[in-house]
Amino acid sequence: MLSTLHIENIAVIEQAEIAFDAGFNVLTGETGAGKSIVIDAISAILGERASREMIRTGAQKAFVSAIFSGVPELPWFAENQVPYEPELGVSREIFADGKNSCRVSGKPVTVSTLRKLGVQLIQIHGQNDSQQLFDEATHIGYLDLFAHDEALLEDYRQAYDKVSAVQQEIRRLSMDESEKLRLVETLKFQIDEIERAELQPGEEDELLERRKVLQNAEKLTDAMEVAVCALYGDETSDGAAAMIANAAHALERVSRVSDEMRLLSGKLNDLMYTAQDIAEELRDKKDDLTYSADELEQIEERLDTLHKLKRKYGGSVEDVIAFCEKARNQLDEVEFATDRIEQLQKKLAVLQKTMQEKGTALSAARKTAAESLQRAISSELMQLDMPKIQFVCEFSEQSPQENGLDSVRFLMSANVGESLRPLAKVASGGELARIMLAMKNVLAAEDSVGTMIFDEVDAGVSGRAAQKVAYKLWTVAKGRQVLCVTHLPQIAAMADTEFTVEKRVENGRTYTSVLRLDNAGRRQELARLTGGSMITETTLAGAAELLRLAEQTKKGASHEST
Repeated sequence: MLSTLHIENIAVIEQAEIAFDAGFNVLTGETGAGKSIVIDAISAILGERASREMIRTGAQKAFVSAIFSGVPELPWFAENQVPYEPELGVSREIFADGKNSCRVSGKPVTVSTLRKLGVQLIQIHGQNDSQQLFDEATHIGYLDLFAHDEALLEDYRQAYDKVSAVQQEIRRLSMDESEKLRLVETLKFQIDEIERAELQPGEEDELLERRKVLQNAEKLTDAMEVAVCALYGDETSDGAAAMIANAAHALERVSRVSDEMRLLSGKLNDLMYTAQDIAEELRDKKDDLTYSADELEQIEERLDTLHKLKRKYGGSVEDVIAFCEKARNQLDEVEFATDRIEQLQKKLAVLQKTMQEKGTALSAARKTAAESLQRAISSELMQLDMPKIQFVCEFSEQSPQENGLDSVRFLMSANVGESLRPLAKVASGGELARIMLAMKNVLAAEDSVGTMIFDEVDAGVSGRAAQKVAYKLWTVAKGRQVLCVTHLPQIAAMADTEFTVEKRVENGRTYTSVLRLDNAGRRQELARLTGGSMITETTLAGAAELLRLAEQTKKGASHEST
């Protein structure tokens, strides 16, 4: 559960620290005081979207931290290499430049990683959740969540994906004869053009190197002649090889009297032989170097051919060769498309049969779950002062879709004698809020999340219905922690712990505080919720009576459960 929430510089809250208890926690306060800011801060710590506009005017950053107690050892910890701790610290800094810094147990994590943890710690239910019930596309998701049919749904989706892949392949191969003829002609032209070029991998690099040599043949010949002359000499001078030989002979004459001279003479002989070998090699290369204008022209033409092919079919010779191979395969595919389509049609029939079987099994599980969901929600709605309501999951067949063979929508009749109609047609705001509360309570029974937050789920509810909603929220909180933002005194009176959010102005700045209320403070706040700013002895007495009746209701429920 959420034990402590610390907030700094979020909107009008400069600093606040809230210590929540187990059970039913309620936040009240004047409209605009900042109750929604507390929920926004909790959302931020769960990894939800948090913009820099949240930062208090004049501050460089906003900061939120929370401590969760009794956290189970979720797989998330091992998956993200975060040490597991049953008492878990989470923090998030939001900077003015839009950057975020998130930490779990002191270890940095990304916002998306934090979000994956957050949904396993707290569920936030607001008025948008109720509005989502109007969207019939969401109804099948609610049913699947209740049905726990993930394995069946995954089996069906795998079969559906295989069918879709084969259907896509058939569509790709299916074409009219004129289109087929055009494609065959194009492919044959491309293959012929590439094959006539007789491309060889790596030949472009060889051609470029040979062209460089031919373009510089005269310079290379002159350089090699100069080098040979320097090594072998000419009519006017001895070459380096002869001079090294003379030096070797000179040292050899004294080698008998000096071992050192003998060693140096040997090194000079080695150097002489090396010089002679280089000179011979240069002579051979000079003789082999033949300059041909025709060869250079042929190379230029070949490079031009390669350039044109690369421009049309790929960035390198190897890419062009690969393109040709792909074109050959495509040509075979097109020319034998009719045979291939027949094979695929047979395969498709088998896959569709499997998909239909998987879809039928999924539908059966959904219909069984739908009966249980109808009973569970109807029971919840009776407890929420809606005893006459009919709630039904309507099924209709649809062509195979990614989510199955069923189209599901929720219908209801709010009054006796009226036909079942879509929720958007018959549900008032208060009825929709109670339906949503009933559904969340039913689904939450299958959920391990320890904390649920209801943000003004009491919209459109009053009187006896408000008492029923209050009691239901309190019963939900018996098995987990519940936080509720409310304007209704009936709901606030049922709280185990109550906080009020107050706004004040000091020195031209707005400040919001979150205060934990004692019994006297709760009477004062309930009197305000009941009678507005005009708090009298009568409204205070009424508030005290509300608290007494709420306590009596809790005790009565506790005795019944035992």
